Amino acid sequence: MSIPADTDRADTLVARANAIVRATDTAEKVRLAYDTAKAWYGRHLGLGSLSLSGPMPERPGRPERPVLLAPRDMPKRALGGDAGKIALLHSLAHIELNAVDLTWDLIGRFADTRLPRSYYDDWVRVGLEEAKHFSMLEDRLGELGAAYGDLPAHDGLWQAAQSTGRDLAARLAIIPLVLEARGLDITPPMIEKAEALGDHATARVLGVIYRDEKNHVAFGAKWFRFLCDRTGERPEPKFHELVRTHFRGALKPPFNDRARSEAGLTPGFYRPLAKLTG
Repeated sequence: MSIPADTDRADTLVARANAIVRATDTAEKVRLAYDTAKAWYGRHLGLGSLSLSGPMPERPGRPERPVLLAPRDMPKRALGGDAGKIALLHSLAHIELNAVDLTWDLIGRFADTRLPRSYYDDWVRVGLEEAKHFSMLEDRLGELGAAYGDLPAHDGLWQAAQSTGRDLAARLAIIPLVLEARGLDITPPMIEKAEALGDHATARVLGVIYRDEKNHVAFGAKWFRFLCDRTGERPEPKFHELVRTHFRGALKPPFNDRARSEAGLTPGFYRPLAKLTG
């Protein structure tokens, strides 16, 4: 059952999603995500609409630091010691900050598409958890005497949002089913390495992120299949078509087949695309 749009443009889910993406201060972005999730689950917000709230921004708000560079211009990450930990955590914090914006953009940008309330329940949860992940990584950086913004970060993650801004199925294919699914592949080895180095605090943070990301991929698979059922298309061929159209990178093995399958992303989705690695 779809939700009626709230006519109060000042305080709706769409208006708040817009504000979260536009926020330039990371603490404000996180606070807004938490407050919006609480209001949504408390049934204090209507959905709203893009016609009332205005279009979603073409780029998210960002603090003055970190300096954003093209991926090819990024310095090589330090290896070993606290410098290596800080570089890794800073990179992950930047990814999670982008995930906050990508998720709330997903909520707001496609709000005029007819979708059930449970769709928004799922993605508001994801938007809240991405904000939690960023905060956890930011706190861990602080424990190591560093802060988000101390190192440069690459500016390529938002390209996926720009490429899929008019196609919800494409957005679901690329963000949760390619980018977040990649996290299921690479995070367990990072946890193992952190544990081996005695960095149990970082391992705990990564463990929380890994468990949450399984659900994020599962939501992506669920709603991608929902859209395919609505249009009468077969999910796997449609996924292949959308990835070939909108994803510039490569689907690189090894894949965490077990975690992907537990999330509903079976090998027929991604294995035929592994040849993109060349």
